[in-house]
Amino acid sequence: MILVTGATGSIGKHLVPQLQELQVPFKALVRDADKGRTLGCPYVVGDFDDPESIDAALTAVDQVLLNGAGAVPTAEGAEQPMVAQQKAVIDRAARAGVGKIVKNSVWHAHQGGRLAEGAHWDIEQHLKASGVEWTLLQPSGFMQNFITGAGTFSDNGSLIAPAADAPVSYIDCYDIAACAAALLAESSGSGRSFVLTGPEALTMAEIAEQLSSALAKPVHVVGLSGDDMVGRLQEQGVPARFARDVAHLWADVGTGSLAATTPEVKNLTGREPRTFAEFLTANRAAFG
Repeated sequence: MILVTGATGSIGKHLVPQLQELQVPFKALVRDADKGRTLGCPYVVGDFDDPESIDAALTAVDQVLLNGAGAVPTAEGAEQPMVAQQKAVIDRAARAGVGKIVKNSVWHAHQGGRLAEGAHWDIEQHLKASGVEWTLLQPSGFMQNFITGAGTFSDNGSLIAPAADAPVSYIDCYDIAACAAALLAESSGSGRSFVLTGPEALTMAEIAEQLSSALAKPVHVVGLSGDDMVGRLQEQGVPARFARDVAHLWADVGTGSLAATTPEVKNLTGREPRTFAEFLTANRAAFG
């Protein structure tokens, strides 16, 4: 039995139907029963901050897909909530006799990294020391960010970028879910880390061109420096340290840190990952 955490999120909502298609036994962990019912699969209600609910959810489970919320603003210097939350799930899974955890992490997770990069590294090390078999998924930036608008659009609908010509190998969450499904269904990949990317690295100018065509309206790109990003975030009420950390990561993307592509999606699923054009076609309705 597989327990899928983050089942209603960007990855989970794709993973649930893929596991159903593979006909492997699983259940989804949700915080809201109403959302659980919409998944159309077995589910349990629980919360990472409610240890007893996690213990109950782990009953009869032998594999876990560990996936949760990203970095959030915290008090100056405070640890990201995901660290304690996911470490607790790992510890309870180990005590419950879970055989394997597939964890969704981030590309370039490393010791001392800013925000998600550092937080996920801490969790990764805890998982590796837990005694439970582990597999790490380390995806590039999500194509879904262009649907949610998370850090991609200005108030007037233009794309924002640290550099219009900095390529990023964005990946569709559909493909991340497909990789997770393959690893869980086959119980493979133990002790390995997989960097997941799309099939191409696109600049923001190229993405704007594709969006303009798909939406039948012009989409422009506005360059935003690190200092500009700090100011933008602080105007939105984001704490200063969090804003500076986001700006640091933002500037790093502008240097091409997410430009490489890997063959891991094809290696795991047997097919090429979706291009950005294919993502737009599949999600046209979500753009309004």
